[in-house]
Amino acid sequence: MLYHLLRVWLGGAHYAHENPLFRAGCAALLCFLLVIIIGPPIIRQLVRWKVGDRPEFDHEGLNHLNIAKADVPTMGGVIIMAVVLVGTLLLADPFNFYVQMALVCLLWLTILGAVDDWRKLSGSRRSGTRDGLRFWEKMIFQMGLGVLLGFFIYNHGRYNHAIVGSPADLQSIESFRVLMVPFYKQGIFLGIYAFMFLTVMVVTFTSNAVNLTDGMDGLASGCVALCSGVFMVLAYVAGSQDLAGKLLIPFVPNSGELSVLSGAIMGSTLGFLWYNCHPARVFMGDTGSLPLGGLIGYIAIVTRQELMLFIVGGVFVFEAVSVMLQVGCFKLTRGKRRMFLVAPIHHHFHLAGWSEPQTVIRFWLLGVVFAVFALATVKMR
Repeated sequence: MLYHLLRVWLGGAHYAHENPLFRAGCAALLCFLLVIIIGPPIIRQLVRWKVGDRPEFDHEGLNHLNIAKADVPTMGGVIIMAVVLVGTLLLADPFNFYVQMALVCLLWLTILGAVDDWRKLSGSRRSGTRDGLRFWEKMIFQMGLGVLLGFFIYNHGRYNHAIVGSPADLQSIESFRVLMVPFYKQGIFLGIYAFMFLTVMVVTFTSNAVNLTDGMDGLASGCVALCSGVFMVLAYVAGSQDLAGKLLIPFVPNSGELSVLSGAIMGSTLGFLWYNCHPARVFMGDTGSLPLGGLIGYIAIVTRQELMLFIVGGVFVFEAVSVMLQVGCFKLTRGKRRMFLVAPIHHHFHLAGWSEPQTVIRFWLLGVVFAVFALATVKMR
């Protein structure tokens, strides 16, 4: 909104607001301040509504370690997502197709996460059990969103490149079809069905991976802030034909606006970390973790950096893989052995003797290493 107002007021002249990276920085600052301001009254309201968490794990020792977290309000993700929505609408181009699809992703997964959180909390009050949505129920909605996003992104990319692409530049024309491989200059061309399948897998995996990571004070919010910072830069580069050509990154016209969304996510999660750091005053719950993961996956899909996402979000990958290995080992040995003391893996280290702040900070440090390495791979090709 402000973007178009400034264009009208300034007569279409080129000023700083025309640069998506500048507006991304403004979005980060604005969203950080908004969360800091509106956080306390919303947290107090969540306390009055008695939407307190009751951590329950299949491990008596872990339940004992988390006993102090009982009744800390959850569903705090509504703070993050509301501010991301406001920051994006104010500072990004709301008529941009990729921004509009991002807002669909945000609202879809926020509602899904809120329903799951509310069912857990209401069920806990009625019968003492935490029965949220079943795993397959969440998967249906996540996969449905992936199909929707994949179909429209692919077809919009084909139409968009037909208009702005140069026939002399094959990479520019068909970059919406390319799956970029880290360390290689050439990508893999995808048809529509392969693209849609990849979109479903990325959206589903990232939303669930962030959800699994959200198990300690500040762990998920800090790691999401790091990932969104990296994709703020990558989205800006992908939307600039000159920079994309120099760095051998697929040029995706109009995708630079997603850097504003990334900045909004980074600022909102850093602001939320103010209240979510140890000892946490509020948890984001599925209301925040599912859409945050889905949005990061969505930005990776549009910028054609799906495989880069597995480097940038290395912490999320470790968390998800640890759960899969734990379940696989448990089933193969018919319940006789477990690979870790408990999964996800951050709880394993907590039980092994690391304090919660130690675990979170060390995982943040790993996140910084992954983020720096991911950016370095852009030139290591």
